[in-house]
Order: sequence, then C-alpha cells, then structure tokens
Amino acid sequence: MLDPVAGTAPRAEAAELRATGEGMTKTEDSAPEVQVASGRLRGRMDEGAAAFLGIPYAAPPFGPRRMRPPEPPVRWEGERSATDYGPTCPKANDGPESSALFPEVVIPGEECLNLNVWTPDPRRSGLPVLVWIHGGMFTKGSGSVAGYRGTSFARDGVVCVTINYRLGAEGFLRLDDGTVNLGLLDQIAALEWVQGNIAAFGGDPGKVTVAGQSAGAVSVIALMAMPRARGLFRQAITQSGAAAQILTAETAADMASRLAGSLGVAPTREALGRVPVERLTRAASALLREVQTAADPATWESLPFAPVVDGDTLPDHPLDALRRGAGGDVRLLAGWNRDDTRIGLVPTGMIDFVDESILSAAVSALGTPDGTVERYRAARPEAGHGDLLAAVTTDCFVRTPTVQVAEARCAAGVADTWMYRFDHESPSFGGRLGAAHAVEIPYVFDLLDEKSSRALIGDERSQVVADTAHGAWVRFVADGDPGWPRYDLADRSTALIDEGITVVHDPDGAEGWPGAGRH
Repeated sequence: MLDPVAGTAPRAEAAELRATGEGMTKTEDSAPEVQVASGRLRGRMDEGAAAFLGIPYAAPPFGPRRMRPPEPPVRWEGERSATDYGPTCPKANDGPESSALFPEVVIPGEECLNLNVWTPDPRRSGLPVLVWIHGGMFTKGSGSVAGYRGTSFARDGVVCVTINYRLGAEGFLRLDDGTVNLGLLDQIAALEWVQGNIAAFGGDPGKVTVAGQSAGAVSVIALMAMPRARGLFRQAITQSGAAAQILTAETAADMASRLAGSLGVAPTREALGRVPVERLTRAASALLREVQTAADPATWESLPFAPVVDGDTLPDHPLDALRRGAGGDVRLLAGWNRDDTRIGLVPTGMIDFVDESILSAAVSALGTPDGTVERYRAARPEAGHGDLLAAVTTDCFVRTPTVQVAEARCAAGVADTWMYRFDHESPSFGGRLGAAHAVEIPYVFDLLDEKSSRALIGDERSQVVADTAHGAWVRFVADGDPGWPRYDLADRSTALIDEGITVVHDPDGAEGWPGAGRH
C-alpha cells in the first residue's frame, strides 16, 4: 500500500527572506559579533548566514588533560576571531578510495574540542537548533568538513551547530580505571555549551535537535540512553546508524589490550598516555583495518573504538534502555540508505569478485536463517552475487538495527518515532553506487554545489531531491514532524525519499529477519 506525500521544502519562504533582508544580521562585508560565556566572538557572513567557527566548548585535551573527561573552556580577554575552522581532533589516515569519497580536513592545534555555528541572525530569538555529530567509524571526520556547512539550514530559519569530539583511542579507549566514553562525554559537553550559549546566536535551548550519520547516529542513540545527556535535546535524527556497534566492556577491554600489545606497552592509561598522539593514532587506525578486513564477514562492521556499556556513563545497552523508556521524551527521526553497504563494495571493486560460494559463505557467517540468499534472489532476479551481498549486509548492519531502535521505543509505548529510507541513486561509478552510505548528506544539507561531495554524488545532482530531503529535516527540526505518519508496529510506516516522498508499510520486511544485527 503506497501513500504519496508531497516533498515540499521552505525554499520559497527562504527566497522571500533573502529578498526582503529579514533575518539577515548585516551585509556580507560586515562582521557579526556575539557574547558567550567564555568571551566575545567576531564571526563572518557566509552566504547570508552569520557564521562563527572554531569556538572552544571545552579545554584542550592534551598534557594533564589527555585521555581525561572534558573540562570547561578557558576564558579569553577581548574579542576572539571566529572566522576560521579550529583544530581537528587526532584521527586515522584513510586509504585513497575513502579519501576521494570522504575528503578529510586536518587542522593542527591543541584546541580541538571546538564547534561551529551558523545562524540566520544572532539578534533574533526562539529559533530551532540542529546540532550535527559527524560520522567516520569513531576514528576520523570532523565538524569542519565542507559538506556540513550550515548555510542552507540557517537560510531556512534553523541555527546549525557542528562539533568535533575525540576519536579512536583518545576518545573511546576502555581500560579498567573508570574513565571511558570520553568522546561521548565530549559530545555532552558540546550540548551543555549549546544549552548555555545558543541564545546568543538566536537559538532556543529548549528546541534542540541532535543529529548524526553513521558513527554520529550511533552516538545519538547512545546519548538517548545516557543519564548525563537527559534534558540536553528534545529531538533526535539518526542517519544510517543505530546501536549495533555499541561495545561490551569485555570487547572494549580486549581491543585496548590488543592496541597496547601492538605498541609494546602495558594496557594502562598511564602507559598509553605516554605514547605520542601521532603514534597512538596510527596504531588505532591499524587495529581498525585489521578488524574490518578479517575473514569473518560478521566483523566487517565491527569497530574497535566505539561507545562502551560501562555501567556508569552508559549504564546499559541502548536497546535495553530504550525498551525501558529511556529517551521517551525525545522525538526521533530514524532511517537508512537503501544501498548503504555498497559504499564498501563498489569503489573498491570488491563487488565484482563475489561469486556464489563467497556469497553463500558470507551470508551464512552473518548468522542469517536458511534460505536467505534464495529470498533475496527472488526479490532481485537481475542482481549479481555482489549485489545480493550488498543487499543482505545493508539489512544486517544498518536497516534491521535501525528498525530495532524504533521497535524498542514502540515496546516502551513511545509514539513519537518517524522512519525513512533514502532511495535516490548516485550516478557515480557508472551508476553502480546506488543509494549508498552517506549519499543523502549533500541532499539533507542542501549543498549540492560543494565540490568535495562530487565524487560521492556525481555531476547529475537533483535539486528536487535536495528540496525534498532538506525540507523534511527542516520541518522536523522546526515543528517536530517531518510530514508523514509515525512508525508503529501495526503499519510500520516508512517514508521513501527520492524526488518526492512515498510512504510504504514495512519496506523490505519480507526479506529481513528477526534478530539481524541483534542485541
């Protein structure tokens, strides 16, 4: 049963604002200024939005603060320039395929726990706020990526914030000393900064939506389950990420031991803290590659550094917490991309090396029920072996864990959940990439002209799709409803997003299986 929904966006209203000048702080040549708790900031104009970049939300996490919980930012005297992105957190070095699709920004410096704000006008008040948590397998990425610029959200009346947080071993090392989930604590510190300071930019601290993609989405689900994050946001958006990558304390401790062993040091915070940051980062990156290239397909989406259930900062697995009602006062928009895992199979060429024996062995290793390959092949009679593997792994690693989050909320009696699937295909790699992981981001941010996204979404970009996706996100952030029915166990209503929005009941449900990506 299909139910078409209009995919409108507030672009007409935005055009009127630009024409009248309403909502603009000053001319493009002016320097907007604001006062925050740590001091005065001078920003710059960015396509009609007032932009304030590289604002410290916590003290530099080095020296005696290295591998310790975040501390308040250091105050400054006079006016601080906020016209350029600040330092990025130490992170992994990618291979050439990933670097082309997801260009990294590396800015040296110790003041890396910083954030960026784009606002329609700091003189306004009561504006909704979007806080974006970047992805990158908890080992790479930053809030300074050009594809995360908040200009289009600001154009449409939303204050947009992007953040950095500690990555890899610096942010997610688990040792037996009670200090863990530092990257999540960084995110909480950033959200606390937003609560205390966003009114200076025209934002309403009571209208905060936290959003993230991939590892950022995993972070959002963890934050919904963390007692320390309660009250810091009223809404959440998760894009292609759920709770499947959450680590047990035992797994995280094993990863820490393996990391220490590779460095020839004891698995203690003191010993690892004496390892130079660059060397520790390289070792953590090598461990990630080792885990994700293992022969067992079940490890392909495993992460050695990720949020850990430690009994304190993250007391329980998020799915268990959600089933008991955690995050029940938070509205959630959750979804995935139809072809998520093609991002790891098409650019590398691996999709062409999958034959019947590899497909059968891989699907079996994932713990799927008997007959899984046959069901997927019946639904996709023209698909090759690699295409079928992509479909199965997308469901196992992304779709089913996302559905589990929604259904955990349903089990707790929480009604405010909306589901989507992004279906627009990228023309990249001869059209074989499909609606792969992260393809939706340039459309959600309505930044189709951003050159760094060209390899991912190609040269044939659809503004209609951007209007549809970006418009739905703006509606949710501003009004708490993206424009289609809520998800429940009776209908499992899900919006398929392309050049318009079509609501489908339980898409791909016949192919999925209970417990995939299970907890």
